Amino acid sequence: MEGYIMVVEDSLVESTMVKALLKQHGYKVKVFHHGAEAFDAANVELPILIISDVLMPVMDGFEFCEKLKSTPYLMDVPVILLTSLHDPLDIIRGLQVGADNFITKPFESKYLLSRVNYLLANRELRSAGNTDMMLEIMFKGNRYAINSERKQILDLLLSVYETSIEQNQALTEAQKQLQQTNEHLAIANRDLESFSYTISHDLRTPLNYISVSTQLLKQKHEKEFNEEDNSYLNTILNTVRSMVDMISDLLQFSRSGNIKVDLQKVDLTDLSKKVIDWTRQDNPEREIRFIVEEGIYVSGDPSLLMVVMKNLLGNAWKYTSYTANPEIYIGTQPNEDHTTVFVKDNGAGFNPNQAHNLFTPFVRLHSQDEFPGTGVGLSTVKRIVEKHGGKIWATGEVGKGATFFFTVPKYI
Repeated sequence: MEGYIMVVEDSLVESTMVKALLKQHGYKVKVFHHGAEAFDAANVELPILIISDVLMPVMDGFEFCEKLKSTPYLMDVPVILLTSLHDPLDIIRGLQVGADNFITKPFESKYLLSRVNYLLANRELRSAGNTDMMLEIMFKGNRYAINSERKQILDLLLSVYETSIEQNQALTEAQKQLQQTNEHLAIANRDLESFSYTISHDLRTPLNYISVSTQLLKQKHEKEFNEEDNSYLNTILNTVRSMVDMISDLLQFSRSGNIKVDLQKVDLTDLSKKVIDWTRQDNPEREIRFIVEEGIYVSGDPSLLMVVMKNLLGNAWKYTSYTANPEIYIGTQPNEDHTTVFVKDNGAGFNPNQAHNLFTPFVRLHSQDEFPGTGVGLSTVKRIVEKHGGKIWATGEVGKGATFFFTVPKYI
């Protein structure tokens, strides 16, 4: 075919791609980097078709197209505008300047070629004598004047409609794939939960045997064993206890991803006092001051919020173990949309630069020898809080305590 296709594109990557595609199918191509440069070149040598980007420096695609269509010598050259079509006004602007086709980015090579072939095959069929007809349309309360010929308008709208259909088909296919992925994920989660339960059960049984056997051995021969022997037995018992705790935390963490929240009125003051009573049983002789705000009512799942308070109060109890005059305070902060609950202590605290690691599974900010733990509890708390539609965060300073905040729905 005689003549050349003009490609106006400031992106070197995209212009090279379009040029290579067209040349591969026998078209002569010339590339320009903005509308002003391309307009001057078109006046020197008439192209058979123009493919122009919309967003360009110096002169954008709309201005370039409008200038072409208002120039008698160039007005019959078909123009394809390349755009992402984020705004419906792009279509109206394209109609106003007389564009023949829109192609959205990123585009398929096959579709671009079909539009090029169509416009070149039908350029002789363009209606004559209709350019003076003015069409007015209303969009979002604004009036727009359209000067394009009827066939241009039809071609442009059909190209937009065709693109929308393709995008809708792609979206439908993506939704099907997402649904299949979700189904596979649900099956995998059920398998994981079953696996976690089986593993925890299977691991706990031998650990229980080890623990009971070690305790019996210690009771029976404690007087016969020397200090070093008894130390070995104590190490076994402490290690088994630590492994049991870790298994329990892992199981609770794995199950927290699939929990269903049963929202109801929860007296968080009463719930916190119960947790405090249970926590004191671990060391009833320890002197520690608890302050609990009265009348804390929230909307939440009682059993899940019990897990949250057990972990937060358990941490506060643990990290104040070396603190003189330890205090733990449970209170709230006013908020219109939700209730912000906090648990504050004057214990070991943490480096604020490491706060982002607090809720990461298996990551601990203190050594095991200093403060034993599994590093899973706060991760479980985060999941539960997020299941309630809330968020959790913490502030602290080394040696000056820590405060954990979490939000839950207000009880109305």
